[in-house]
Amino acid sequence: MRDIIESTILKNIPDAVCTFEGDACNLRLIVVSEAFKDMSLVNQHKKIMKLLENKFESGELHALSLETRSS
Repeated sequence: MRDIIESTILKNIPDAVCTFEGDACNLRLIVVSEAFKDMSLVNQHKKIMKLLENKFESGELHALSLETRSS
């Protein structure tokens, strides 16, 4: 699942650096990108969650702790 998440994000945010912590039941994702520079934290999270929306809808992904920041 980590590879799928990372490739999905990188397709849309090419400079993103994705770091994962934890396991499938308690997965934490940290995404760092210059694309977040002028975005509010809420909009940063919305952008990532929108990219992963179909994974949540299909049930492939059911929980994710997310941290975003600009580089």
